[in-house]
Order: sequence, then structure tokens, then C-alpha cells
Amino acid sequence: MDMAEVLSLWWVYPAAVCIATLAISTGISGGLFFAPFFLLIVGLPPAQAIGGGLMTMIAGTGSGAFSYNRQGVVDFTIVRSLLLVTVPFAMAGAVVALIVDADALRAALGAGLIALAGFLLWTNLRRPSADRSREGGNPDELDQTAAPVPASAVVHARDGREYRYIRPGRTGSQAMGAGGAFLQGLMGAGLPEVTTTQLVLRGKLPPRIAVATSVTTLTVTVFFAALIHAIGGEPPWHVVVWSMPGALTGAQFGARLQAKLPPNVSQRFLAVVFIAVGVLVIALRDAG
Repeated sequence: MDMAEVLSLWWVYPAAVCIATLAISTGISGGLFFAPFFLLIVGLPPAQAIGGGLMTMIAGTGSGAFSYNRQGVVDFTIVRSLLLVTVPFAMAGAVVALIVDADALRAALGAGLIALAGFLLWTNLRRPSADRSREGGNPDELDQTAAPVPASAVVHARDGREYRYIRPGRTGSQAMGAGGAFLQGLMGAGLPEVTTTQLVLRGKLPPRIAVATSVTTLTVTVFFAALIHAIGGEPPWHVVVWSMPGALTGAQFGARLQAKLPPNVSQRFLAVVFIAVGVLVIALRDAG
């Protein structure tokens, strides 16, 4: 690496902090942000942009997962169930990515994310405020006379909040997780978008629990996908030396930011981010 070239890219660090904060706080794949950023802003070739995004994600998601675990808001029952399918399917997707062009799948994912965002925003706006209040919050602020929320899981966060919810069916969650994991390995994005959305929409999990569980699942899955990509690619170390520390820093900010967002605001913000990400995926396809 040329040291002058490395030093000239110092601005990648603050950009990575902002991107990781946004990604971790919403449960969105950092690859969807970093790959277009590396491709369109930094000027890396498509293959290096995707590979660099995956490597950076390991730092960001690992840091975010550690923070969420310390907060006590990860549903490890769901994580273990998903990892049974996400790891092998992500590795399979990574292998396919080395031999098959993924432009069509990038376009399909972008359109799918926009559609999911619209549906998520629609359901959030139509949901009664009383239902939102049961998704999480300080127990002292809840109506103590109300009937308990039926739940198959109860999570007690270390900040004193209690979350009660019913876990989604295992078969459906694994099927969607497998598809998202395949896309994750194929193009560096897809798993958290699918996982977070189906946990919120199908499972009705509180956004904080859904995001924390999704990020933790992603951390393990993306490691194996990145390993396959690293073997067959050329990692852009001159960029990653800035982006990985930035992702580590931003992940800590993102995990704390997500905990402070009210559930309804978090879901609406998540929907807006999905729309933006969908556009970015399509832009990445056109740029490639």
C-alpha cells in the first residue's frame, strides 16, 4: 500500500462512523450502504466495493452485537434457529457470486425493499397507539390495569424495560432467513433487511429486539460470507484500514441510538431507510 494514498482517504473514517450508526440503529445491512459508498464515492471497482463492504461489516456488526448483548435485548433462541440456515446459505451465495453476475438480483432486491418499506410504513400508521405502547417501554409507564400481553417470550433489558411478544414460526423464519442469507453472500446485503422486517411484521417483535437479534445473526453469518469473498477477491486494504475503525465507532453509537428511539418512530424511520436503501441498490446495479 502507498502510504500517501492511504492517508489521503482519512475522510472515509468519519463517513464510516455515520454509515455504521445508521446501519446498526436500524438493523440494515451495512453492505447496502458501504458497497455503494465505496463504488460511487471512493471509486473502487464493483468487486472490491462489495468485498470491502463485507469486511467492514464484520467490524460494525460485531461491535453492535456486543453492545446489544450488554443491553440484554438479543433473543438468542431466534438467533440459534436462524443460524442453522443462514450460515450455509450465505456461504453458498458467496460461492455463486464468484461465477454468476448478480445485477438482476440487485435490482430485484432494491424493488423488494421499497415495497417492504411501503408496507411497513402503512402498517405502522394504521396500528393503534395502544398497541404500540405494549411493544416495549418502561414498565412503570404502562397501564397497570391493562390485561397482560400474551407472550411466548419475555425479555428483560438491563435498562429496566420489559418486552413481551410471541416468537414467529420457526419454519417461515428459517425459509426467509435462508433467502436473505443467500443474497447476503451473493451481493453483500439482504439478510438483515429480510430478517428485521419479518420479525417486526410477522412476529410483531418490538423493533429494539428485532434489530438486536438481526444484527447478532448477521455478525456470525457475514463472517463466513466475507471469508469466501476474501479468498476469491482482492480486499481494498487502503480503504478498509479507515472504514473498519469507523464502523466499530459508529456501531456503538447506533446501538445506543436505537435504544432511545420510541417503537413507532423506530419503525417509521426503518421504513424510510428501506426506501433509501432500495434506491441505493438499484443505483449500485446501474453503476456496476
